[in-house]
Amino acid sequence: MTDSHPAQSPVVSPVVSPVVVVTGANGLVGARLCATLAERGATVRAVVRRPGAAPTLAGVEEQVGDFTDPGFAAGVVDGADAVVTTVHPMDSDLETQHRIGVEGTTAMARAAAAAGVERLVHISTAAVYDRSPGVGDVHESSTLVDDDAGAYAVTKRDADAALADVEGITRVLLRPPAILGAGESSVWNTLRPAEVRDDPQARHAVPEHTFAWVHVDDLAALAADVATGRVASSVDPATGPVAGACTPVNVAAGAATMRDYYETVTGALGLEPTWDDAPAWTGRIMSGRAHRWGWTPSVDLTRALAEIDAGLRA
Repeated sequence: MTDSHPAQSPVVSPVVSPVVVVTGANGLVGARLCATLAERGATVRAVVRRPGAAPTLAGVEEQVGDFTDPGFAAGVVDGADAVVTTVHPMDSDLETQHRIGVEGTTAMARAAAAAGVERLVHISTAAVYDRSPGVGDVHESSTLVDDDAGAYAVTKRDADAALADVEGITRVLLRPPAILGAGESSVWNTLRPAEVRDDPQARHAVPEHTFAWVHVDDLAALAADVATGRVASSVDPATGPVAGACTPVNVAAGAATMRDYYETVTGALGLEPTWDDAPAWTGRIMSGRAHRWGWTPSVDLTRALAEIDAGLRA
């Protein structure tokens, strides 16, 4: 992956009524992104595997199929201005995560490039970075995880690397940490709290360990702005996507710790956390690049944690 680029890279202007393909349109990020794009006047081709799963919104067209199928992918990207990929089966085995998250996402990118689509935005993750105890703040050029990091982090890392090798399309890799936001499939608002409720071992945490996070609304806002060209291309990745290149961008909100998160969850559930004394990563995911692209988070930590608390108490 590189930030190098031709000196004469063209600048992309916002498309008045863009057509944007979104994979995983029924997921937490995908659904919120569809709504955000529709609010910006885009026509959204919402890719889902089951009929009736896409958000029912004006401007959102449900497309039922398997995006890993080359024929379906070619058809759904035809005439589109941008593609946003959000799918990764994180709870599946390594083989499934590789087949869908790496091979499928890359095939979708190649189909988009072949169709002349201008931009591809991939929802990656900050889990691709080495955040071992003692590692400091993390930037886009920081060391990535090794092969022992676990299936999710490794396959997301490999997907980023594979997308960097796709030519003929501008690629942006958005790397959020924990994504907060209400929803049945929300890991941090719903699924992890259920584990904390049901399993005493899930209540263990190192209190000073960094809890890097972003709210789904703010992640969707940046993804939509990049996909629709509101974030113009640049010859410098510090100020915008480099046309024809692959540009990673960290997307994290304000500082927080595991104490902040676990006290919120256990408090709402009427439980007590168990604090462990162990080495922990205490750095930050630095998002200066996203800020220079014009991104400003709208949801602060107090509001994000209050949303978790209210959802659990309800």
